[in-house]
Formats: sequence, structure tokens, C-alpha cells
Amino acid sequence: MITIAFIGLAILLFKQFFALSALRAPCVVNQSNLGDVTVIQPILSGDPALESVLASNLENLCETKFLWLIDDDDIQAARVTQRLQQRYPQSDIRVCSYPQAPEGVNPKLFKLEQGRMLIDTQTVLVLDDDASLSTASLQTMLGKLGDNVLVTALPWYRAAENTPSRLLAQFVNDNSALTYLPLLPFAKPLTLNGMCYALRMSLLERIGGLAPIMYHLTDDLALATLLTQKGVEIVQSVAPVSVQTSVPDAERYFRQMHRWFLFATLLMREKSVRANMAIFILQGLHPLLLWGMFILACGGGAADVGILATVLFIRHFILRRVQRAVSAEIPSRPVFSVLSELLQPLHLLNALLNRTIHWRSRRYRIFSNNRFTSL
Repeated sequence: MITIAFIGLAILLFKQFFALSALRAPCVVNQSNLGDVTVIQPILSGDPALESVLASNLENLCETKFLWLIDDDDIQAARVTQRLQQRYPQSDIRVCSYPQAPEGVNPKLFKLEQGRMLIDTQTVLVLDDDASLSTASLQTMLGKLGDNVLVTALPWYRAAENTPSRLLAQFVNDNSALTYLPLLPFAKPLTLNGMCYALRMSLLERIGGLAPIMYHLTDDLALATLLTQKGVEIVQSVAPVSVQTSVPDAERYFRQMHRWFLFATLLMREKSVRANMAIFILQGLHPLLLWGMFILACGGGAADVGILATVLFIRHFILRRVQRAVSAEIPSRPVFSVLSELLQPLHLLNALLNRTIHWRSRRYRIFSNNRFTSL
């Protein structure tokens, strides 16, 4: 029991040290003209928070231009975007509608590539429709931007007032900084956060736009691979981006977690043995160690229970220090935190056995990152 506890805490302390080092490092803030930035957002209705999240960006990033990409058959998205255009007449908003992506083509990349040709600013910010970015975060990202650099933000989740939403948010808030930041002093980012990233339009045009990766399902991994092949630097910034996705019930929670873990398996397929070992030690081992401690405590005596309680207390303290460094708005939910970690091996097993994902109203059968079909 003591050995398991020692290994688990050692891994957490390692990740905490380097995550906090990155989060507390001085940031260069770019005070340049935000009017030369286009925020491009592929929009798909189905989430009750869609309108409020889009509105928050219009208020936060009022100096930037907005390009919203919707589907021809998405009546709800058309209504939402039209209402927001009327509510914020001072904002520079352009809405473009497109037909469904062809079979085997990533629907998000399909819209982004067509929207790319409409951008007339020097910088583009790709932002998911459930993500909200502050002006300070955008300026921090722009401070790290260069002609041969893509900068990505650090996500954290806002939970709705129900158990599935809180459980999903806890998974992100426990793992985001401790996944993206600790290895940066030793290696380049393994992928990029596709929820929010910025780059120069000249760079996007130089790599051929998004057409080369149009047939890849995981757009963030595919773009990271393409950029690496082209010699482009990927910078993981500490600029926080908040994400809000409504999770109405347990079924929707398990669908979302299944999708994320399946995408993680696609990433691991493309990485080296050394990279996969690092991923397992830093991300996959800890939930198994926690399970081991719970099992031993259940079958052991008071000493084992005491060790488990001590580990859980230290674990909570470590996670809260990192979360507060990311955003003071992240709440403390220790029970959800432990439950979220214990569920991770089950999510991984489900992803390995079930290769069909749900994305709001759509379903896809996944064979590989560049081979998938709509169902």
C-alpha cells in the first residue's frame, strides 16, 4: 500500500511542479490591434448553452471580426446567429451556411476550409462554439504568435447545475493543465488543443490550408501532425479558455467521455513507443494506482484506510493549487474528482471496444483517424 501511494504521489508532484512553473511564468501580452483578428467558429446547434456562449465572445472580443459557419439544414443555428446579429449590431459578424460535408470528410474542417477563403485579417483564431475566450487570454496568445508558430489555449470547463455536467467538468479541470503542461520543458507538444488556437493567415496559406487533413476525424491531431511535418512550432500557452457544454444526463456524459478517450487512442496509435510510455506513466497509471489503493483499503485494516485518506487529502491539495492557478472560478468538488478518476479505466475500455461515436445529433463509425463513415 505504501509503495503504491508513494508512486502515485510522486507522479502527481512531478506534474504539479512543472505545471505550476508554466502557469506562473511571466507572460508576454500583445496589445496590438484586435481588429486585425478574425474569430472563426464552426457552429452546430443542439446545446442549450450555444447562444449564451457565442454572446459571451461577442462581448469579450468586441474589437475582433467574427465568421460563423453553419450548416444549411441547421435551422436552430440559423435562428441563434440571426438573433445575435440583431442583438449586437455593433459587432462585425458574418454568417455563412454550407451543405453537409461529403462522406468521409471531417465536417468541422469542411466548414473551416471554406471559411478560410473569406478571411481578410492577418490573424485567425479558431474557436469552438462551446468555448469562451477573454480579451486577456487572446492578448496572451498573440504575444506568443509568430510567422511560423501556432498558439493554443488551455481549456477549463464550466459545469451546469447537474451531476453529469459536474462530473465531465471535473475530468477536464483535474487533467487539463496536468496533461498539457508538465512535459513542455522536455518535449514538444504531442498534439494541440483544437478548441482554441491562433495562427497567422500567411502560415495557414503556406501549408495549403486545411485541405490536406480534410479526411481526418481528429482535426487537432491531424493539424498538429501536418504542422510538425512542415516545421511549424506549436506553442502551448497558459491562456485559459472556458468551455461550457450541457450534459443533461448520464448517457450524454458517457458519450462525451467515450469520444474523448477514443480520440486519445487515435493519438497513441500515431506516437512512438517512448511517447506512449510517457502518456501511460503520467496519465494512465494514476487511476489504476488509485483503484489499487481503494481495493487494499477495503480489504485491509485501519492503517491502509489511513494511508488512503492521507493520499486523497494530498491529491486534493495538489489539484486545487493547479486549478486555482488556471482560473479562480474553478470550483472545488473533491468527491466528483475522485469518482472521475476512478471511471477513467472504464472509459478507456469502452473506447477500445466500441468504435462508434456520437457528436450531438450525428454518429460516426471510426476505423482510423483518416477512415470513418457516417451512420
